[in-house]
Amino acid sequence: MEKPPVGQQALHKRIKSLLRRHHLLSIATVSERGPWCTSCFFTWDEDDNSLIITTDPATRHGAEFRSNPQVAGTIALETKRVGRIRGAQFTGTVSEPEGETLTRARKIYLRRFPFAALVDLHLWTITLNYIKLTDNRLGFGKKIIWPT
Repeated sequence: MEKPPVGQQALHKRIKSLLRRHHLLSIATVSERGPWCTSCFFTWDEDDNSLIITTDPATRHGAEFRSNPQVAGTIALETKRVGRIRGAQFTGTVSEPEGETLTRARKIYLRRFPFAALVDLHLWTITLNYIKLTDNRLGFGKKIIWPT
């Protein structure tokens, strides 16, 4: 049987849980200046399976999103207990939502971060195309990969 397209494949419940519970990610870009990494608050759009972040286009990573929208990132739980370590690495494509998509993204972002209504938001969406979850609660180094 043929697998559905990546965007239509269901996420594992543990990946969903991680995306719902966490709010900070690190995202990496690359340009002629070399690699760059930054941290951003995010929220997950469950219907679209995308991450929504805000950053000024004048930042280095904002400019690099426009010149090369392919990104990689991590979402991690910091803990000293090795048996509790869990986090995800992902790749995706960044875009700037417009029109109805922007209105929807803004609503989702502000539901998670209502204080952000006080600032000028420039939203970006990251369409996910790969996620690798590591969850040591399932056994040391246990991985769950999406898409399967």
